[in-house]
Amino acid sequence: MLPSGAQIMLSGIQLVLVRIGIGVLVAAPIGPVNVLCIQRTVARGFWGGLATGLGAVLGDGMLAAIAAFSMTAISDEMIAYAGPIQLAGGLVLIGFGLALLVRQPVLSVSSGQESGLWAHTGVIPHTFFLTVTNPGAIFGMLAIFGALGSLIGGLNYLKALLLVLAVMGGSLLWWVGLSQLIATIRHKLTEQRFKLINRAAGTVLLAFGLGLIVEGLLP
Repeated sequence: MLPSGAQIMLSGIQLVLVRIGIGVLVAAPIGPVNVLCIQRTVARGFWGGLATGLGAVLGDGMLAAIAAFSMTAISDEMIAYAGPIQLAGGLVLIGFGLALLVRQPVLSVSSGQESGLWAHTGVIPHTFFLTVTNPGAIFGMLAIFGALGSLIGGLNYLKALLLVLAVMGGSLLWWVGLSQLIATIRHKLTEQRFKLINRAAGTVLLAFGLGLIVEGLLP
């Protein structure tokens, strides 16, 4: 155990790897954006899934910047209004879930057919909103950055900027990998299996949304 006030001296490469690892760890836990990324990759191919993840990358970047640059006014406001923020995020998730449950599943991009990233950018604001309305992500980012800053002796502006960029890079690595994995196996899916994936994704998103709303209503 480190004595009080102790600092860990890390090399430049170690710091980069730690920062990227934080980005992966922030993105990796199974949550609503992961479910949406899988569903949209199945329906629309690699670029559809990656566009879904890009919204989360931007959201992680914003939360990381707030934590790294000690933007206490913004973070205090987000914490103060955590309840309404959760309610809004929960309602959006319920909307996504209901849409998947009632919509007829269609593979809008055939396996092996390319579609550019630009065709799928409409989902980016949605997943950005879902990321920044997740109280767990807000508190988690503040805790991680606070702990890392104390271990390496504080964060100046350059260190903070590099940390934010590395976290976004780690998050992007996760979404590229997940989208590529699902895109690789999507050609094996039948229409019936795709329908089951839609139903499962819709149910999970509904559960996440209801959980956020209930948690937001609790004192």
